[in-house]
Amino acid sequence: MTRPADVTRERILKAAQRLFADHGYKDTTVRAVITRARVNQAAINYHFGGKDGLYREVLRATIRALTERQLAHAEEMKGMSRENALAEFIKYQLRPLAARDELARHFRIFDWEAVRPTAIYRRLVSEEATPFLSFAVDLMRRFMPTADPRTLTMAAIWLVGQCTVFVRNREQLANPPVSLDLDDAAVERLTTLVSAWALGGLVDAQFRTASAPSMPMPAERSSKPALGARSEIAGAG
Repeated sequence: MTRPADVTRERILKAAQRLFADHGYKDTTVRAVITRARVNQAAINYHFGGKDGLYREVLRATIRALTERQLAHAEEMKGMSRENALAEFIKYQLRPLAARDELARHFRIFDWEAVRPTAIYRRLVSEEATPFLSFAVDLMRRFMPTADPRTLTMAAIWLVGQCTVFVRNREQLANPPVSLDLDDAAVERLTTLVSAWALGGLVDAQFRTASAPSMPMPAERSSKPALGARSEIAGAG
């Protein structure tokens, strides 16, 4: 049985998600959240400790919504050929292009972070994006098994970036002069194209990295990818 406190918490999160997506962190007030969620400020303080804590939880839910489904299929993708796994990875990154629901709101929050970055996001993404980055790096390792960790991290960021450029600019791409039809068919076609382009580059890189000098990671950071890397991965989904 769902507790009333849990219902209230969820209602606050949903109201805050919509407001942060529409107005960003800076221009969303606690009063606006209170009004939309039909609660008092004490409820927000009780569940989240204030505006910063509320925004942190909205961001956490956003990052997980964009990565958990793919991470849940990580083992299944390991059983695919590397080419099919690459296509599945790319398709998942591109699916927000056709989104018109909660998924689209998640990306609007990331859009706000791109123009008005917050310290809350920078701190949180270093924790939440690590599993997804590791997943992407493992995929790159299947194409470049002899590459060093730094090269694999950069390759993972590059791959996500091939999709991010479309997702982050989806509104402009839907309008003239590009006028793309951003529907499921467009996602399928773009998945085919980006997969082919990425596959060509990765297969070539496999042979080049075998003879290229390694890029050792700094000793004090060898176990963790850079914050900028995790931010880019999280922002793309």
